[in-house]
Amino acid sequence: MPSRQQNLAERGMAAGLRAINWLASSEFVDRVHLRDQAERLLYSGSKNGMRVAARAGRTFQAAQRLGKPARQARARRSDLFDLTPDDEQQMLSESVREFALERVRPAAVEADAACAAPAELLAQAGELGLTMIGVPEELGGAVAARSAVTSALVTEALAQGDAGIAVACVTAAGVSTALSLWGDADQQATYLPEFVGEDPPPAALALLEPHPLFDPFEPRTRARRANGDFVLDGVKSLVPRVADDKLFVVAAELDERPALFLVESKAGGLSVEPEPAMGLRAAATGRLALDGVRIGAQALLGEADPRVYGECVHLGRLGWCAVALGCGRAVLDYVTTYVNDRVAFGEPISNRQAVAFTVANIAIELEGMRLATLRAAGRVDQGLPFAREASLARRLCAEHGMTIGSDGVQLLGGHGYTKEHPVERWYRDLRAAGVMEGALIL
Repeated sequence: MPSRQQNLAERGMAAGLRAINWLASSEFVDRVHLRDQAERLLYSGSKNGMRVAARAGRTFQAAQRLGKPARQARARRSDLFDLTPDDEQQMLSESVREFALERVRPAAVEADAACAAPAELLAQAGELGLTMIGVPEELGGAVAARSAVTSALVTEALAQGDAGIAVACVTAAGVSTALSLWGDADQQATYLPEFVGEDPPPAALALLEPHPLFDPFEPRTRARRANGDFVLDGVKSLVPRVADDKLFVVAAELDERPALFLVESKAGGLSVEPEPAMGLRAAATGRLALDGVRIGAQALLGEADPRVYGECVHLGRLGWCAVALGCGRAVLDYVTTYVNDRVAFGEPISNRQAVAFTVANIAIELEGMRLATLRAAGRVDQGLPFAREASLARRLCAEHGMTIGSDGVQLLGGHGYTKEHPVERWYRDLRAAGVMEGALIL
């Protein structure tokens, strides 16, 4: 049973959330002109609240050993189709969006040029508690029930600042979620405490390979059994923050079917090299080469269950959908302001039908992409089959995401082709939605 300390912590956090929700909806702060100060307080309070919950969880976990893997509860099933975020989801996404627009976006140009996100910014993102969303409460997590919708909203909000930096920030959260979903008790005890600590380690899912027409369900990376261990050989490409990552979840073929393995960066035979891409340059992508990498039998994740691997692939695709949504929203907001402010022949260019219709099409397609993504994420939370819905969302985000990026460049004319405006970077980033596999999951 939960300890008295944990019950007190949960009641205290619940009371704090109720107070924060009241303050957020109160008209009093507007009447006394304290809205900006209140929002900063909400941001700080929600962040610190998550960290306090993590400390309480770690104390509880340290006092009692788990006899079986810990899992987050599923959301209650409902026949109603309602994707309206609850108060906690709305507050968290707004806090992350504020961070993205105020901290991430100003750093995006230099991060794109340097092919790396600023270390200070990554540390600040870690303080938001992103790696704790998918972790069960008894292991220090911040959310009681499984919530892919929350992860999608947070990823979308972060990508509004910059998609490359967003990917660099959330890849470790994908690994902590994978451990929470499919890790056994020993794997969770070994790795998850680090992801709910003060300084979560960089980590990533390595699924993509440098081959034409790559199929994630047919990886060329091979795993073979050797005296009770596994030996891995192969190459993974476009792995975010590959030079910094301390832990990888690697996809490899085992016994003629794909499986997932936990590989630490210190493993012998592992090497990395930079692989800058057309977009997502701030994510510091690179290649991960495995040459006779020997890992223990305990490194097999999910017992090589094909259902686990399929779920991982589809959750990864939903993660890229969320990135495309945030980047597409950034395009829409930017071009809307631009076409209204840009004057030609004595009037704003938004008065021209072709311009207005193009902006409207961006908004329409973006809304469709968002509904499809959240619908799939909602089915994930309820424990319903979601492969079909994830595939539909992936198709919409890949096709229309690229169109949104292209239209954004076109609406700015010659300016869109220069680095003076961010739409050319967003166009490059949006191309990733149709080609990336793994790296992050919801």
